[in-house]
Amino acid sequence: HGLDQPAGKRHVGLEDLGHVREEGAVLPQRAVPREERQGEQDAERVAGEAIAKAFSGIGDVQGEIVVGDPQADKDAPLATGARLGERGEDVDIAVDPLEGSMSCALGGPNAMSVMALAEKGKLLRCSPGVYMDKIATAADGRGVVDLDATPEENLKALAKVRGCYVGDLTVVVLDRPRHDGLIDTVRAAGARVKLIHHGDVSAALAAARPGGGADLLLGSGGASQGVLAAAAIKCMGGFMQGRFTPRRPGDRKALYGLDVEDPDAKLELDDMAGGNILFAATGVTDGDFVEGVDFVGGGAISHSVVMRSQSGTVRYLTTHHAFDYAPEY
Repeated sequence: HGLDQPAGKRHVGLEDLGHVREEGAVLPQRAVPREERQGEQDAERVAGEAIAKAFSGIGDVQGEIVVGDPQADKDAPLATGARLGERGEDVDIAVDPLEGSMSCALGGPNAMSVMALAEKGKLLRCSPGVYMDKIATAADGRGVVDLDATPEENLKALAKVRGCYVGDLTVVVLDRPRHDGLIDTVRAAGARVKLIHHGDVSAALAAARPGGGADLLLGSGGASQGVLAAAAIKCMGGFMQGRFTPRRPGDRKALYGLDVEDPDAKLELDDMAGGNILFAATGVTDGDFVEGVDFVGGGAISHSVVMRSQSGTVRYLTTHHAFDYAPEY
């Protein structure tokens, strides 16, 4: 199930990656105290430590984190530039140990623990805190919708290819003041708007899955989450485009420092996540794409999705964890 499969050599598989995600999802749910901000920080820290520890247990892959935890300090185990693993195939790693950490702290939806592996040099590098405009939908939107088109144009084109009315479409958007104009435009066009407070990776994946509860993702959010979403959507065969939107004085300089030639260029799916991809996500709280962790007597039940672009495999896993038998990694 790995990125490549030379004869006689075992590579990291979908189940291996899924297990790493589970470790990053179950533990933070138990670490959240009552204080909102402290809960967000503690959950993120516990998830990062769990993932770094579990990753070393798979033993046959190593790599640089090119898209790291956007909340992490530079010396944290999952910060951009850190390395995971000690031997095996060298890969690019994108990770967010707790995407939607505030949702986790508040008990809200769409918090997930997310990781993608790609061939060396195939994941788009981006600085923590840099934002990106995004558009995402299912496979039938390829060649139909476009980041450079207006929301009205995209909605009419998508409705036409799906044989429905614009009013039948739902657009998912992060609920932020910067999106007020976008929300008004979408509603004026006749489509429904689904506002989310956090967790735009989960929302992008839902938009890229037919029947996922949303038809189109629009708006801006974290670039690191954009790369993670692109990795998953490539495995799913969906459609996504992005464009960096530097907002702070140092953003553009930071992108140039990562060899981004044109920060204003429109990015296609392969620009963000090229080559062969492995992707895994485990729900921390219930969300649009995957259910969260359920605690039961003596353990927990986690819900994960693992994907591979080379075969188009999308596999859903339900795992029962018995805490008394938890292994040491």
